[in-house]
Amino acid sequence: MSRQTILRTLIGLAVSAAAIWVVLSSVDIPRAIDVLRSANPLWILAMLGTVFVDVGARGGRWRVLLASIKRIPYRRVLGYTYLGYLANNVLPARLGELVRTHALGEGEGVSRPTVLGTVVVERIVDTVIVVALAAIAVVVLGVGGVMSTAVGLGAAFVGLLVVALIVANASHRLPFAERVALLAARYPKILELARRLRDGLAVARRPSTVIGALGFSALAWAASITTVVFGGQAVGVELSFLQAALLSSGVALATIVPSAPGYVGTFELTAVKVAALFGVDPNAAFAMALLVHAMILGVTSVGGVIAAVRLDAGLGTGVSDDPERAA
Repeated sequence: MSRQTILRTLIGLAVSAAAIWVVLSSVDIPRAIDVLRSANPLWILAMLGTVFVDVGARGGRWRVLLASIKRIPYRRVLGYTYLGYLANNVLPARLGELVRTHALGEGEGVSRPTVLGTVVVERIVDTVIVVALAAIAVVVLGVGGVMSTAVGLGAAFVGLLVVALIVANASHRLPFAERVALLAARYPKILELARRLRDGLAVARRPSTVIGALGFSALAWAASITTVVFGGQAVGVELSFLQAALLSSGVALATIVPSAPGYVGTFELTAVKVAALFGVDPNAAFAMALLVHAMILGVTSVGGVIAAVRLDAGLGTGVSDDPERAA
């Protein structure tokens, strides 16, 4: 790993350690364990179904974004999606995004920078949905303070991402484009990688592709929010769909902050703090967060291992049309 990755990893571990300390100091662990022991197994089973729907919809979204580059069977795209989740569960610094990019590129013979471009678009679409959900929940529920500030910052961040995507797709039309192209011509390898990355980002120019991606995102987040609702029901916590939406989006926004693999600590702390806004007992909120987090980690880890076996991990196999595959 590069020095930057190592530094990010160390910062992430420190942040997670601090988050764990804060959340553990605010809950009664024996009582939280008692709540978990009393969890309703039927609601837990229902959570299993919604997590599968969630990940399945995200695989469908990525396939929609990839379709204009290469049509890949859904089951294979879903496998690479699970691989990315598995990598995020065990590796620091969200390296799962690079793992699934590399695996699909190698396994399906697609330029890896182009695949990375579709992943960038996917992340932007996902962030737009998350911030929109959080904004709606904050307004309707009348939540203020830190949460509303975080949503405002998230909206500004989304604006920057969208502008950056537009500029990247229109960069060849900008006034200084020719001058930059002449300068970049001195470095043909970098120029080719940039061109292939832009090919991936270009999927955002297709209205039908963006609409399809937004549709799958809506399904994924509906399933994700329902998982929280079911997790609450399992331990006796009554959350409305909007309250669960704010909790889910808050946890998602917290993943921007560096943390340990699997977002251990930051996930639970954010869930407990957001649930406190609705008067949920910290012990029950912590039990709910542990249950939801464990279900997500369990499904994606097992699914990732199965995908790695079935796809041969997509690493070092397949035929790539990328002349710079070693880059």
